[in-house]
Amino acid sequence: MAEETHTIEALYQTMGLVRIVEMDQSGKAVLEYQAKPEQCHSGGVVQGGFVTGWIDAAMAHAAIALKGTDVVPMSLELKISFFAPARPGLVIVEGWVEKDGRRTGFFEGRLKDSEGTVLAKGTSTILFANRAKIENASKAAGK
Repeated sequence: MAEETHTIEALYQTMGLVRIVEMDQSGKAVLEYQAKPEQCHSGGVVQGGFVTGWIDAAMAHAAIALKGTDVVPMSLELKISFFAPARPGLVIVEGWVEKDGRRTGFFEGRLKDSEGTVLAKGTSTILFANRAKIENASKAAGK
């Protein structure tokens, strides 16, 4: 568990997580990230992979809020639409459940700048995987 915590903390740091603002059991999550200059490509625009990761993370946190920590949310499908460039500074990302099922759910998310302008939106089909099975498979694979 200590190794997993270290790995998660490193991922949060790389992605620029500032804080998890909300995780509501109704299937909603709000997170804040600090978009950093080292996440940018030409013109000072945050690379789309970070934007995608932030939205994906918010939807995953919404799934965990809904289903509990015994679930590992696994993206089966992910679509992101970009509306405006993300630039260095604070960004807010929200994720929520649209349709909840027994094994899968449909989630949506959006990224906003600190002024509230929507920069990107996403949708995802998420598999609610059993945490114990995922962890055992990782151990068996030597990870």
